Amino acid sequence: MPTGAVRNEVSALTERPKAQVLVIGGGINGIATFRDLALQGVDVVLVERNDYCSGASAASSHMIHGGVRYLENGEFRLVRESVTERNGLLRIAPHYVKPLQTTIPIYSTFSGILSAPLRFLTHKSGTPKERGAALIKVGMVLYDSFSRDGGTVPRHVFHGRKKSLATLPQLNPGIKYTATYFDASVHEPERLALDVLHDGLAVGDTARASNYVEAVGSNENGVVLRDTVSGTEFTFAADVVVNASGPWTDLTNEALGDETAYMGGTKGSHIVLDNPALLAATAGREMFFEHKDGRIVLIYPLNGKVMVGTTDLEADIREPAVCTSEEIDYFFDLIANVFPKIAVDRSQIVFSFSGVRPLPKHDDLQPGFVSRDYRIVAGKLGKADLLSLVGGKWTTFRALAAHISTDVLALIGQPRTVDTKNIEIGGGRNYPRTPQARDNWITAHSGFVGKQRAAQLFDRYGTRAVEVIDAIDDGDDTLLKHSSEYSVLEIEHIIATESVVHLDDVLLRRTNLAFTGAVTVELLEELVGIAARVLGWQQERRDDEIRHATSLLADAHGVHLAPAVVATK
Repeated sequence: MPTGAVRNEVSALTERPKAQVLVIGGGINGIATFRDLALQGVDVVLVERNDYCSGASAASSHMIHGGVRYLENGEFRLVRESVTERNGLLRIAPHYVKPLQTTIPIYSTFSGILSAPLRFLTHKSGTPKERGAALIKVGMVLYDSFSRDGGTVPRHVFHGRKKSLATLPQLNPGIKYTATYFDASVHEPERLALDVLHDGLAVGDTARASNYVEAVGSNENGVVLRDTVSGTEFTFAADVVVNASGPWTDLTNEALGDETAYMGGTKGSHIVLDNPALLAATAGREMFFEHKDGRIVLIYPLNGKVMVGTTDLEADIREPAVCTSEEIDYFFDLIANVFPKIAVDRSQIVFSFSGVRPLPKHDDLQPGFVSRDYRIVAGKLGKADLLSLVGGKWTTFRALAAHISTDVLALIGQPRTVDTKNIEIGGGRNYPRTPQARDNWITAHSGFVGKQRAAQLFDRYGTRAVEVIDAIDDGDDTLLKHSSEYSVLEIEHIIATESVVHLDDVLLRRTNLAFTGAVTVELLEELVGIAARVLGWQQERRDDEIRHATSLLADAHGVHLAPAVVATK
């Protein structure tokens, strides 16, 4: 068992096993709800059965977007809210949320004009009908209209074939037009979630949180929680319980003794390719387009690699979601449709991931037409009020949290005192907005580490980089032997201060080492050695952590390491 601060967080729950509000689920929506309530002065606790941001929130397309395709579903409220929140996140989380230039390749002029109203009215896809330039133009104009107030990104532009191919020469020469617009990206979504969590915890003792704590039942005194590391169970009392466990909402309610049938999520998978030619072909922009089956898909340059996604398949939430061979074939086919001259093969896949979207139950409705909006369902859990979140997505996490928190505040009879709309998040606080201001910040904080290292840390953590700089100041900031991206002291700081419980927490969510294909046998051994020093792991625990990480990388992410990594001596 770790001996560091993370299990002290469990102690903080067992020593005072009650709060006004208990939030179950540490994905982005649960974390944001925790932060919002904490900022209102509510005594609030957050628990997550695995690691923070390790479920559906870890399987996103890394986009903060207004949802242009939701217009076809008639979800105008959601599009308006999404565009507003996208613009807001560009302001309050500029260290992780950046403008994303997005291009749509278009192969016809009028296709889809007649079938679009039928899709809109019936929500059935039928035989796929390509969306032509006229239909996409209408969508782009509507989309721009939602950004007219407070818009922070440029409006869309259309180009014909000649100019499109001059700009993106590797595109399929069969295109007739391209439409280019701006949304936003979030290159490090898990780190953004940690910043949101940090902001909530910074309030003080009235805001407590722990990962690897699972809600396993309920009794007359409250919710039964289990520390999944030690196996210890305890009862926690709250006036309001918020079930924000995403696609697992029904399973959580079932465990609590309140069977529901709210959810019907679909599976979405992605692959990450190390393919320099494909990376260059994108010219730094996301390609967002309709594949031959009518599914909207993407090719997205990210962290020096290219991410390709996504599918939309029916899923069993009780089974692990993994990217299948058939899905990989699908991705290769869509790449060939857009960039036919660029060869791709399985050897170039450095990482894959798959997750289940927290969508509502949809019966016979086609997956692509299932609403991406959210709703909050009220119920009772013994004496406590129970609020179950159905739906939700990355882009709207702040607004969704404000919505849930407002409902909670009404239940506990407490007024809202803080509006989170303009409160900067984590390392976005006092963020320098111009190149000169950025350079001044880096110079002012270079000190012991030097300007190059200060710039790297600033780009990684925003203004919270000062915490890392302070932690390694006057120390030996030696780089890891098996990765030039991180130093030993930086990893020590992450493990000591960011609720790390398992080795894979570092690989998958505190860093992007796994995502970029940087994990090796030697790196695992080096990292587990650092974790052992910080958390007091003995040899048996070190061996177990490497076995678990190796198995998880292979089974869930298609990353197969040499068998020798199974044990360390």
